[in-house]
Parts: sequence; C-alpha cells; structure tokens
Amino acid sequence: MTTYVALLRGINVGGKKRVPMQTLRELLAGMGCAAVRTHLNSGNAVFTHPDAGAEALAAGLEQAIEQELGLSVTCLVRESSDIRRVVDANPFAGREVDPARFLVTFFAAPVDPSAVAGLDSAVYAPEEFVLGDRELYLYCAAGIRESKLTKILSERRLGAVGTARNWNTVTRLAELAGAERPGAPAAAQVETGSA
Repeated sequence: MTTYVALLRGINVGGKKRVPMQTLRELLAGMGCAAVRTHLNSGNAVFTHPDAGAEALAAGLEQAIEQELGLSVTCLVRESSDIRRVVDANPFAGREVDPARFLVTFFAAPVDPSAVAGLDSAVYAPEEFVLGDRELYLYCAAGIRESKLTKILSERRLGAVGTARNWNTVTRLAELAGAERPGAPAAAQVETGSA
C-alpha cells in the first residue's frame, strides 16, 4: 500500500465549487482508496491505495467529482514521500518565518527555472521565493494579500497548473501521511479550520 496526499484546487472558496469533505472521502473510498482522511475544508485528503499511481489517482478523482457533483476541479496527488521531501527541503528552515505567511505551491508538472531567472529578488524584499522541482516556496513577509510575488509568480509565467497551501497545512499533511496505516478505517472525521 502506498500513502498519497490529494490537493484539490479552488474549492469551497466564497461559496463556489462546493465539495463537501464527506463526499470527497466517499469518492476516494469508491475508487478503492483506504484509510481516507481529510484535513480542513479546502480539499486536502490523505489515503492509501494498493496499486494506482499518483497521476491515475488524480485523473480518477477529477472524473469522480465531475460525475458526482458536475464540477471541474483540478486535483493534484503526491506520494507521501514526496510531501516529506518538500518539508525536508524547506529553504527557510532555522529562520523565524510565520507559517501562515509561508506558502508552498504544488505544481502538476516541473517548472522551468528560466521562468523565474529574470526576477530580481531584491525588488520584492522582504518577500522571498525558492523554486523546487514541482513546487514553489514563497514567504509573504507582509501577508499573503499584500504579496507582490503571488501576482508575479502566476501559472501563466510558470507554465504549470498548481495549488497552494500554507506551511501549517503542508506540515500537517506530512504528519498525517506519515501516520497512515494500511487497514485503518476508510473514512475519518474532517478536521476543521482554514487553509
């Protein structure tokens, strides 16, 4: 059994694209996933599956949501080891960084480093970013709403579809994924809060 993390993009924001977490758990269970848990109401799920790969699971979940709810929702799925890699590679480790202002954007495909090569980071200080393989670490020192880099580092510029989570959510998902046990109940309670 492999443990996975699903990240749904743009759901349950401002009353649009409503995907209840109970429905998400049921859809995943219907796809043969086990030990399904959701975290927050923003489309985060941790589960196990015996043989499907991350891309197949993402495509299957997108199709299930469209069939069940009539919604087109982009889903990214990563293996738990990949989420752990993202946490372990934290470029701001050891510094005083507010985790609520620290975002990780997960992308469906690798991002070409040339997309950010011309950005002068000094212009955006104290904001900072570090590009990984399929993720972007972004520290919005003055707050996410005030961030200039969130506007500059758009999907159009980076050439990949992505979804962002704050550092609190990323580390919690890594913990949940590390604690998953094959054979655990197929559904668990939703943990409440905001992403």
